[in-house]
Amino acid sequence: MTELAQQLSFKFTWRSYQQKFLDYFQDHIEDDHLHVVAPPGSGKTILGLEMISRVNKTTLVLAPTLTIRNQWQSRLRTFFIKDSGFDRYSLDIKTPRLLTFSTYQSLHALDKSLIEEGKTLVDYFKEHGIRTIVLDEAHHLKSEWWKSLFTLKQIENLTIIALTATPPYDSTAQEVKKYFDLCGPIDDEIAVPDLVGNGDLCPHQDFVYFSRPAQSQMKYIVTYRERIMAFTNALLENADFQNMLLQHPMYANTAASLEAIYDQPSFFSSILIFLKAAGHPIDPKKLRFLGFKEKNIEFPDLSYEWLEILLQQLLVAQRSSLASYEGLLQPIQKELARIGVYAKKRVNFIGDDQLYRSLASSPSKLESIGAILIAEQKALREALRAVVLTDFIRKEFLDFSGTDTETLTKLGVVSIFQYLRTATDFKSAIGILTGSLVILHKSTISDFEKLIKGTQYSLTPLACDEEFLIVNSFGSAKNHIVATMTALFEAGAIKILIGTKSLLGEGWDAPAINSLILASYVGSFVSSNQMRGRAIRVDGRKNGKTGNIWHLACLDPTVADGGKDLEKLERRFEAFSGVSASGITYIENGLERLQLPIRYSADTNLQELNAQMLRLAAERDQLKERWFDAISKGSVLVREVKLPYTGNIPFEEAKKLRWGNASKYLLLEVALGIGLFFPEFLAKNIGTLLGQGVFRFIYLLLIAMVVGFAPKTYKALKLYFIFGNTHKKTKRIAKALLAALYAKELLHTPTTQVSIKTEQQSTGSFVCYLLGATNAESSLFVNLLAEILAPIENPRYLLVYRPWLFGQWGMRTYHVVPAIFGKRKQDAQLFHKHWRKHVNSSSLFYTRTVSGRKELLKARLSHIVYQFKEVPKKAITWK
Repeated sequence: MTELAQQLSFKFTWRSYQQKFLDYFQDHIEDDHLHVVAPPGSGKTILGLEMISRVNKTTLVLAPTLTIRNQWQSRLRTFFIKDSGFDRYSLDIKTPRLLTFSTYQSLHALDKSLIEEGKTLVDYFKEHGIRTIVLDEAHHLKSEWWKSLFTLKQIENLTIIALTATPPYDSTAQEVKKYFDLCGPIDDEIAVPDLVGNGDLCPHQDFVYFSRPAQSQMKYIVTYRERIMAFTNALLENADFQNMLLQHPMYANTAASLEAIYDQPSFFSSILIFLKAAGHPIDPKKLRFLGFKEKNIEFPDLSYEWLEILLQQLLVAQRSSLASYEGLLQPIQKELARIGVYAKKRVNFIGDDQLYRSLASSPSKLESIGAILIAEQKALREALRAVVLTDFIRKEFLDFSGTDTETLTKLGVVSIFQYLRTATDFKSAIGILTGSLVILHKSTISDFEKLIKGTQYSLTPLACDEEFLIVNSFGSAKNHIVATMTALFEAGAIKILIGTKSLLGEGWDAPAINSLILASYVGSFVSSNQMRGRAIRVDGRKNGKTGNIWHLACLDPTVADGGKDLEKLERRFEAFSGVSASGITYIENGLERLQLPIRYSADTNLQELNAQMLRLAAERDQLKERWFDAISKGSVLVREVKLPYTGNIPFEEAKKLRWGNASKYLLLEVALGIGLFFPEFLAKNIGTLLGQGVFRFIYLLLIAMVVGFAPKTYKALKLYFIFGNTHKKTKRIAKALLAALYAKELLHTPTTQVSIKTEQQSTGSFVCYLLGATNAESSLFVNLLAEILAPIENPRYLLVYRPWLFGQWGMRTYHVVPAIFGKRKQDAQLFHKHWRKHVNSSSLFYTRTVSGRKELLKARLSHIVYQFKEVPKKAITWK
């Protein structure tokens, strides 16, 4: 036994969820990789030190900042070092010891210096015997740090432990892949419900407050949409543009352009869709050549997405090969630039950055913040401790005076302050805390001066309102100012603190926060979760704390999905779990648990929605009850694949019309019809039965039944196969996947302990998950199932199923072989074997051949004929 295991011993008692994690530690670490997701408040650093002790090898801990590095040293001294002492640790990577705490920046700098000396990082690690690396706050890893860390992975038997509060799911696909290649799959996750149940996090809820754009913004949006519509209509009538598409090699000579079509199937689709929308008949030979029958093609509308794909290729990607059409393309480019759709060689109809920024920083959110704080103050009274976090300071509004808040045209710390100062009664309760601007109300100055003794600072009256003072400080005094402002907030001298997420988002701690407003739109999953972490911590000085986290959404009433501001919010909600807002109690990630409308329009009653949110926010005692009721219903976080309900009407109404009832009612109607029809038919044809015999009678009966009931029977069967069979097929696919994973020995939990579960939720969503497997196994299963069900991209192997009836009804006939089974032919055949056993008799195609590429192209174009638009999501639910 080395000195680490001998000298480091946890002095206290592990919390139940920590002990549960440690019970499985040896199983997780067998492959020398351990990836743990641990939310704020779970004791991540202490668990990390315990893992280091158990691995028992010379270790390097890497942190993103010096502050976090120093926290490791502090926790080591406080929680692990025995009375005899332990001093074989270092804070300098250049002088490593048995246990070294450093930063990613220092490792990167060391790597560069070693290269200059003709040495390598691998040799350095071997020389100093470093055999374990701990990656703390692994979500902070930046591109320039990757190479150094991946270089170290070539060291044999090197153990890598990755710790994070939030994996960077909203990064680019390439960055996410790098992250998981380095850290490995998630082995375990310390669940927020465990922390709430154990009293380490407080019961909390996320709410959304909606607003509509200000009148000036609305005018801009409507004008923007009208310009795009006018441009699109003009382009559809442009005969020269149509002729260019008709003469494009992909359309004019499809057979000779297959390789180009294989590489750009979406572009080829956009050509067909545009020409169809322009009223040009599509040559059926093109479609038959690709394997489609003309009668099955249901062309989608020419959406902005398709137009964007088309013009991006013509104006940028293929511009050099279209030189002869420059006289046509140049005016189109200029017009797109004029209306704000083309910039920096990027055509962007949908997510126009300028339009999104306009909504995300809409001054209408100032009114939202005011309304939220008024409601929270009414509910909490003197106990209110609210923090408003935003992205920018906006010092240009420091001179704002008067009461015309419409001139506060940008969202930021100062504009929020000025709105609250002039439009609400919170004046003496407000304070500002940022890295470069600190403002106090004069009523708090005496308390401030008592706390700040010994620190150099000066006070300057605010020009627009002398009741407020700007605190000026220099050098190290800034840290004392932050600590003092925090203390004033904790004590209640300041009840509403406005700041930037850069200063207060990570590392800053004020457990008294009970209301947090996230007026930030730059933030990612990671920063959003870190900001929430400020409000969900328990307050040791006050029992029974609850936390409300408010998210602001400015809706674009010109689009059905609410616009980019809401889309960003939906992605943000995927990063954290919480209790359902009303109705049946359950714990799940995502926005769905708030039970908001499926579609939004100019007619959506935002006042009613906001009133509902404010009412629920005031019910803090019920919030506690809902959390503990939901916690009692489960014991573990389960990863699942969710096929969301995408209908335009509420699911409860829709399900009466969908397959489950529609097909049954139709079949029942057929049965009842036959029951009523038969006596009448018998009475009318009794003479035939007696005179011409039974066979003649049966013959006439069958003809009458076919004529009368075949259409309804056909419709009922079609409804069942198209809609009713989808969820059953998903379960069969899951069974095939599970069997293949066991056959490839990627799962190790005994098969007798593992089962596939499916559920139709009250919201209409259909979910599928694995019960009884480890966290890592469940994660693998869910990722692969989502890959199979997702729109087809570029797999190496493809499964093709072609029954005649499916083709007639436009049912999905293509599925991918997951990449993990597609690397080797034997593995693809193994997956195919289990697919045939559990799903159907699909054929297996290798897509890197000519015939295989043709099948892949048809599969990727098949969105044109698919009836199913659901895109699978990966969800996390407490069960």
